[in-house]
Amino acid sequence: MGNRPESQRILEMALKPLSYWYSQDNVEDVAVNNPGGIWLRLRGRHAHPWHYYEDPKLSREYLRNIMYIIANSQDKPFGEEVGVPAVYTELPGGHRFAGIIGQNVKYDDDDLEGGVALDIRVYKPDVDIHMDQFGLVQGGRLHQINKLKNVEDPDDPYERLLLSIKRGDHILVSGGTATGKTTFLNNMLKLLDEHKRIITIEDTRELIVHQKNRVHLILARTEANNKFDYAQVVDLVVRFTPDAIIGGEISTTNAGAIWELMNSGHDNCFATIHAENPEAAYQAFISRIMHTNPALDQEKTHKEMREKLRVVQINRDGNIRAITAIT
Repeated sequence: MGNRPESQRILEMALKPLSYWYSQDNVEDVAVNNPGGIWLRLRGRHAHPWHYYEDPKLSREYLRNIMYIIANSQDKPFGEEVGVPAVYTELPGGHRFAGIIGQNVKYDDDDLEGGVALDIRVYKPDVDIHMDQFGLVQGGRLHQINKLKNVEDPDDPYERLLLSIKRGDHILVSGGTATGKTTFLNNMLKLLDEHKRIITIEDTRELIVHQKNRVHLILARTEANNKFDYAQVVDLVVRFTPDAIIGGEISTTNAGAIWELMNSGHDNCFATIHAENPEAAYQAFISRIMHTNPALDQEKTHKEMREKLRVVQINRDGNIRAITAIT
């Protein structure tokens, strides 16, 4: 113990309130979305893998301090004062840590000082997992995780949308100005399973998430006062173990990141876009991606979008707003 660097010893001591949770058996991921509690993602076959526990030791002050200690132990710049609100590292024992503090993260509207959130992906090399636990056995068939993927879309547009949400499709809510895109998206969020872990990405807080296991990431278009950009958003989101990723309005700055997340293996990526019809929505999405990726293969991307991305079109005539297409 005396041979270890002092910073490593300090880090291990400081981590004890967190390591109490991630060192427990059957835990594969821990997440803190706001002070005072922790979510555990459990291994094995559980109907709802995320479980919440209150823990007053995980105060705002403690969570803030632990991120500074982690960053200092790795000689990494960190903190709002240096414009680096997020930190990523490997903790003692090989566990992967990602955390963020400040105005770029919220849990609810009470986070006036800025929020705090972290995720630890637990590494347990001694866990004895056999191939049959992945559903792979000699002479057997491959297991199908989501049987709804093979269910044909019903003719009824309402049922088609409900099925799409339930099986984890990506959905783009399209419409002109003041057609109610965000309002409709907020209503879609109510249909997501209450046990899902939701990560939202917006430039201003408009999305209303009822699921308790949630984190809101904010990148204000008018306040580029730090080094947290959409490339780092992608890194953070995939480390935060989301069950659903909800974007705000597709813009020239976030389009590439949202599309990348839609191709990262996650279910239920939702966003909104200004367009008059579904085909225009695909084209607008591609056009916005090209602002940051001019070499984009448009034909290939268009084909992929039509295969992976369902468009819900809203149009308006005077005071009448109506869904006019669901692709």
